[in-house]
Order: sequence, then C-alpha cells, then structure tokens
Amino acid sequence: MTEAQDRIVAGVELGGTKSIVLIGRGRDILVSERLPTTTPAVTLAALRQRLAEWRDEYRPEALGIGSFGPIALDKTGMDYGHMLATPKPGWAGADVAGALAEGFGDRVAIHTDVTGAALAEGQWGAARGLSDHVYVTIGTGVGMGIIVNGQPVSGRMHPEAGHVRVRRVPGDTFAGSCPFHGDCLEGLVAGPAIAARAGKPAQELAADDPVWGFVADALAESFAGLFLTLACGRIVIGGGVGVGQPHLLDMVRAATVEKLSGYLPFVDAAQVANRIVHAQLGDQAGPLGTLALARSVLPQA
Repeated sequence: MTEAQDRIVAGVELGGTKSIVLIGRGRDILVSERLPTTTPAVTLAALRQRLAEWRDEYRPEALGIGSFGPIALDKTGMDYGHMLATPKPGWAGADVAGALAEGFGDRVAIHTDVTGAALAEGQWGAARGLSDHVYVTIGTGVGMGIIVNGQPVSGRMHPEAGHVRVRRVPGDTFAGSCPFHGDCLEGLVAGPAIAARAGKPAQELAADDPVWGFVADALAESFAGLFLTLACGRIVIGGGVGVGQPHLLDMVRAATVEKLSGYLPFVDAAQVANRIVHAQLGDQAGPLGTLALARSVLPQA
C-alpha cells in the first residue's frame, strides 16, 4: 500500500436523488452518511456541516467530489466547479466545489460521479493494473469516464460520449429517446430508450427479445469507436442495464469484434472477453471514486 493510500481523505458523492458524504483511508470507508439531494442551498449546507463535524476527529487531508452533471471542469474558467445546464430543477449554476471546499484549501478535486467510478474501478475493480480504460454506465442515461495514463480526461468540461451518435442498424426506424439528440447512444440503449422501443422496462424483456439486438449493435458501434480512438486496454460496463442483463455482454463482445473486422490485433475473438467486462465494485464505485479523486490532489511524498 502506498503512502498516499494510507492518508485519510474525505469524499462527497452528489447524486440526483441522494448524496453520500464519507471519510476514508485507502478503500476503507471509516464513516459515511447518506443525505437526500433537495435544493442546492439545503443539500450543500448539510454536506458542508457534516464535513466540518468530522474534520477535527479524522483530519482529512483532501476532498474528492463526484457529482451528477453536467459540471464545469475548466480550472481557468470563472465557472469552475459550478453545475451547468442540468435538467435537475434549481441546480443550474450551483457552485458545488466552492460550497464544499471550506477547510481544504486547494486540495479539492471535482469530477463527474461516472469519472470517479472509473478511477475506483481502475484502482480496486475491473480495470486494476491498467493505465488506460473507459468506464461506461448504462442505466437511466449513459455516462462515460475516460482514463488515459491513469488520469481522467477533461477539457472545458467532462466527456459526454454517451451523446455521440452511432451508426444504426439498416431499416431501424426507432426515433430514439434522448430529448436533445434523439438517436444518440443514450437515446438508443439507456433504460428509457429500451422501454420506449419495447413498450415495457428492460428488466421485463426476455433474453431473446429482438430489442437486445438493437441495443447490442449500438453499444458495439460505440465501443469499436472507443477502441479505435483511444486504444484503451479495457471497457468496463456498469449501471442497471449494463450489469443487469447478463446475456447482453456476450452480444456486445461479438458485435464489437465483427465491426472491427480484424483491424485491431488486441480486440479479436480470443481477447475481447478481457477487453469488454462488467464492473466489479457495484454501488461502492461512486463513494470509492470520491476517495480516489481526493488522493489525486495530495502532494507527492
């Protein structure tokens, strides 16, 4: 265990319906509390108060924040750490990082909850030992955390690769369910998209339902593009749809290999089972991700 992992840090996972505040060392959560996510004023004040109460007892050295989004991540911008035009009422423009930074100085790291989960899967889960991987959560929406050389990718904001359009199955006339882009990846494979296409929720569909063929094809188009663009070592799939349908994984693997047509030597039929995998940390990925984010801003020993 490295010295950085021995140090105590704090984390906040800010979710759309609930938030978790915690103190941890390594992957061990020493104390945590779950709070409802209501208005920015009420929620952020409650989280800040809990952090303040724990500061004297645990003396955390840094804070990691994994938040729902979209959120501004350009450190040169005046809106760094602020919520952008989120569909959650009342949260657009909220200064998330600023509201929680008290007592931590510049040792505050903020990113999306998906990117935090990606870091956690890289340190303790399905992408251990890899410097480059992508974590894809498929549930109510589709989010991606992209890790390159061990660091999360961000620019003016975080990647929104779930909203990239993919090539469609010929003859497929489903309009998609994304309110912004219609048939982007999220509009084709997220839970609401599956329900809109099938007329019932994903969990009620049989494994041989034709809808899964469309879902697998769209995911394979996206994953082939990720391998071609990033040459990532692994794609890790999480989320209710991502891990709740065991048959889907093999369908996506086979379709991805087919779409790559033998072009990438590290993603072939023999290796694809090691390249596209299920997440391992479950609902602990988000909280553990905040600890990984916090450690990223600790001074190097």
